[in-house]
Amino acid sequence: MKRIAIDMDEVIADTLATHVEWYNRDYKDELCIGELEGRSLLEARPEAQVAIESYYEREDFFRNIKVMEHSQEVLRELSEHYEIFITTAAMEVPASFHAKYEWLLEHFDFLDEMNFVFCGDKSIIRADYMVDDNIRQLRAFKGKGVLFSAPRNVYETEFVRVNNWLEAKEWFMAELEEARQ
Repeated sequence: MKRIAIDMDEVIADTLATHVEWYNRDYKDELCIGELEGRSLLEARPEAQVAIESYYEREDFFRNIKVMEHSQEVLRELSEHYEIFITTAAMEVPASFHAKYEWLLEHFDFLDEMNFVFCGDKSIIRADYMVDDNIRQLRAFKGKGVLFSAPRNVYETEFVRVNNWLEAKEWFMAELEEARQ
């Protein structure tokens, strides 16, 4: 079986939507996801850097992130044809380890927990494909990178792009069919 390494934040975990929701709630702002096209939350609200970054130190933030639409059913189906690894750059936010692990066990219990990889630099990941929203991680990866659309990466054109999990399923099933021929 070929391997797919799948990022967590902004790929299977809708971290940005949760971050914006909590920020708006706690700081009485009305920031919309649409305002983030081509930039990060910090770039949109630089004056609120301390507030925005404070969520990264809260374990309950990472534990309560919404699941990306269709990610569960698509990964369940893809896991019948591919070996799936969840690869998260958790070293960037050490406070997130435990919460991310529990979140994965709750929402992706059909995946082998021994395939949950907490790292920093994903160039160490040995897989055939990597699905990530971070162009830097895809550039360092040795296999075939697949860019998962997120507001901050809308202008990136370097990699194959999937806009959602239904598109990702279609793309990976086509790859599987091509390999069989």
